[in-house]
Amino acid sequence: MMTSDESVGRLTAVLGKIAAAEEVREADVGPVTLVAVSKTFDADAIRPVIAAGCRVFGENKVQEAQEKWPALKAEYPDVELRLLGPLQSNKARDAVALFDVIESVDREKIASEIAKEIARQGRAPRLYVQVNTGREPQKAGIDPDEAIAFVEHCRKDLGLAIEGLMCIPPAGEDPAPHFELLTALADDAGLDRRSMGMSGDYEKAVIHGATSVRVGSAIFGSRTYA
Repeated sequence: MMTSDESVGRLTAVLGKIAAAEEVREADVGPVTLVAVSKTFDADAIRPVIAAGCRVFGENKVQEAQEKWPALKAEYPDVELRLLGPLQSNKARDAVALFDVIESVDREKIASEIAKEIARQGRAPRLYVQVNTGREPQKAGIDPDEAIAFVEHCRKDLGLAIEGLMCIPPAGEDPAPHFELLTALADDAGLDRRSMGMSGDYEKAVIHGATSVRVGSAIFGSRTYA
């Protein structure tokens, strides 16, 4: 298991690489937000990263986040928590209650359930539409050809304030074309937030217009399970 000093050192290195990539990107989209992906890591592993200054974290599963983040958010009320993984409709209530940002809005049913919970709870997490840029049948996300119309549906018909788009490029492929596609789709939809890039490709994502990157193992180390 990685020590707290190691995770803080890795955090510093990641922030340095993000800053270097910001210097060479063509478009200035403002500071890039680092989302530290803390899935599978417990509160004791997360606290040193918070203490080192990181304030935005991502989790993949609602239930796992419920087990550790209410207490952490009570300790650190300025921390922002993002849901990155697929959301089941029966977890929409819990997700709206806990997360500050939901990045995995990917189909009509989920969008409708989120809209219902926002109205019921009076709490409105910021929202991203997940786009399946590789059109992979096993992966969550809206088809790129349907993304702009889906964003408009969420806005006009469901009253959802969509903030940006998110993607996960296919494993083993050059991610650059996928980052370029997501950036173009966001521009066409009138969105200025793009969540793209993970531990293996976040520098390239920054160069291609990411406004936030999702980095887990490069900070926390290898995971024992997915």
